[in-house]
Amino acid sequence: METLKIGLIATGGRGRHGFEAHRPDQGIEIIAGCDIDPEAQKFFHEQYPEALLFDDYRDLLKVKEIGAVIIATPDYLHEEMAVASLEAGKAVYLEKPMAITIEGCDRILETAMRTGSKLFIGHNMRHFPVVLKMKEIIDSGLIGEIQVGWCRHFVNYGGDAYFRDWHSEQRYSNGLLLQKGAHDIDVMHWLMGSYTKSVVGMGMLSVYNRCERRSPETKGCARWKIEQYPPLEQTGFSPIIDVEDHSMVMMQLENGAQMTYMQCHYTPDAERNYTFIGTKGRVENIGDSGECEVHVWTQRGPRKTPDIIYKLKPVTGGHGGADSPIIDNFLDFVRFGAKTNTSPIAARQSVAAGVLGHKSMRSGCNREDVPALSKELVEYFENNQVKK
Repeated sequence: METLKIGLIATGGRGRHGFEAHRPDQGIEIIAGCDIDPEAQKFFHEQYPEALLFDDYRDLLKVKEIGAVIIATPDYLHEEMAVASLEAGKAVYLEKPMAITIEGCDRILETAMRTGSKLFIGHNMRHFPVVLKMKEIIDSGLIGEIQVGWCRHFVNYGGDAYFRDWHSEQRYSNGLLLQKGAHDIDVMHWLMGSYTKSVVGMGMLSVYNRCERRSPETKGCARWKIEQYPPLEQTGFSPIIDVEDHSMVMMQLENGAQMTYMQCHYTPDAERNYTFIGTKGRVENIGDSGECEVHVWTQRGPRKTPDIIYKLKPVTGGHGGADSPIIDNFLDFVRFGAKTNTSPIAARQSVAAGVLGHKSMRSGCNREDVPALSKELVEYFENNQVKK
């Protein structure tokens, strides 16, 4: 098989996840990288001294030998760069969220279908062992038909990671319900077997608006440190903060089930806690990576005495062991047409719920309805991006 040559659009931060794709012994090579940050460029060059290096992604896309790109730039650049890459005939691995608007997602989907270029979205939580275990339990029918799902998302690193750089502004992220919640909404859609039809949101900026800011001329430092707490005693936050630091959304699904997502960025602890309740029982995760457990109740009794406890052993690799498997899935999809664990349609639907959740909470907490996709688009992506 011909060697698959890959270009990385972003080589610092999350862009380093793309390094997982370099597998010369399997006929897969990273031959180019692009970043505007000198430190990120320097690090990439040290890892791949023979690779091409650019500071403009459009120059990277002109390299004909590149068959696939991995895009890990800030959220507001996803739409532009994904569309350009698909137009250039490259297979695309695009980090979540797919875009920061519904229209942006739809433009990416339409471009992928029109060009025939492969599109893969980096929803790595679909490869988290704890998520896969809960899906296995739900799909087995052990707890019956799922009627309700809840997610409580405690984000103790939010004050360092999201309120000190571009994430703090709506124009760059839309909001943190979308930025972080895109993962969780996608997981809940997947496990509950349906997409959001309508959403009602409520949220506030109640803590980080009172924190001491840095000047616009001072570069932000979004490095997480455990001692940087509580937030009101810290300094160096973004000059502009107009995103909510806690939010809550209720979602009505197409299949009649309902779900809720709650997020807070000034909590001292960190965990995603899911609960799914069906007609025969309930499942809940305790911990979301490393040594975590999945508890199942199928009989009446107190919360502290689940009927079944699954103890998950830690796995190696970033993001709870999901980073390598999702790159594996992308490469197999591009080279062999393998079925993907993630879905561009599902990625769009998670963005839609997040975008409309923000719209609702910012405009009187009214119900917002998710616009439908064309039947042609849905069928194309459900057929693993092969035209019938």
